Amino acid sequence: MDMNTKRTPLKDLGEFGLIEHLTKDAEIINKSTQKAVGDDAAVMNYGTKCVVASTDILLEGIHFDLTYTPLKHLGYKAAVVNFSDIYAMNAKPAQLLVSIGISARFCVEDIEQIYDGIKLACQTYKVDLVGGDTSSSLTGLTLSLTILGEADKEKICYRSGAKPNDLICLTGNIGAAYMGLQLLEREKKVFEGNTNIQPQFDGYDYVLQRFLKPEARKDIVELMADADIVPTSMIDISDGLSSEILHICKQSNVGARIYLSYIPIASQTFKIAEEMGIDAVTAALNGGEDYELLFTLPLALRDKIKDLGGIDVIGHITEPQEGAYLVTPEGTEIKLQAQGWQHV
Repeated sequence: MDMNTKRTPLKDLGEFGLIEHLTKDAEIINKSTQKAVGDDAAVMNYGTKCVVASTDILLEGIHFDLTYTPLKHLGYKAAVVNFSDIYAMNAKPAQLLVSIGISARFCVEDIEQIYDGIKLACQTYKVDLVGGDTSSSLTGLTLSLTILGEADKEKICYRSGAKPNDLICLTGNIGAAYMGLQLLEREKKVFEGNTNIQPQFDGYDYVLQRFLKPEARKDIVELMADADIVPTSMIDISDGLSSEILHICKQSNVGARIYLSYIPIASQTFKIAEEMGIDAVTAALNGGEDYELLFTLPLALRDKIKDLGGIDVIGHITEPQEGAYLVTPEGTEIKLQAQGWQHV
């Protein structure tokens, strides 16, 4: 390479900026490609049914740490986070392909544990493990998973459908997974300093489970289907609430108001955050890996969505010129910024 050629550091673009930069000129050739890059999954239209596809790559030392991640949990989580992308499109995951790069320090029994977790996830969510690939690796463990799903064409949800005055809805609670990670990292540092000390995890089972063994919100998607509710937009919480609502705002060309007092945060999240000197609200806004669903609905469906249970209305969509802000209980508006995890 010519040393005079401009070299742009990856950090200047970040994960999402890099994806947008690399794919901005990609030409769509096939009529069956209904939605390409820019959502939780790609959509291929083959008539009355659509095929929905998403893929994730997980790298040791970047996306997971085997110091505190059991191999079976890793396999389960790797599968479930892919399923979550399909549910975020209001679709049903159906087939999973798994490719794995393995270094010499792993044995057959180690890989069996990973696949035990993957197969358990497939059984739980009624997904077929249909193929993949294996390769040797010089840099540790790598997992690459591709999930295929299906949906009725008229029921697929994109990030681009939100309209002013729509309700902003959130399933479950957020921030717990991030605090589970912080707890694991804290105890790892203590253990590295003194291997005779046992990790202090008592009373924090919930936040640890939220990080190590998350679940996709199949239940909510099924409840909405039974109630004949189709969100105007939807995304899963993988990179933090702030990042996800800004994705919806950008794709839908709208603004948003999120009300701090309405954001659901578990008591255990508050407890460990206080113990570690971390603001629980910051963890909820920017932590990521909760895999809850963030979606928008017409105002007229407010009572109907509340009757389903497990869903909080946390704000509303505004006109684009009004921007995206967090509103405090005192009425102060704080501009939302994407501060979720960046892996590049």
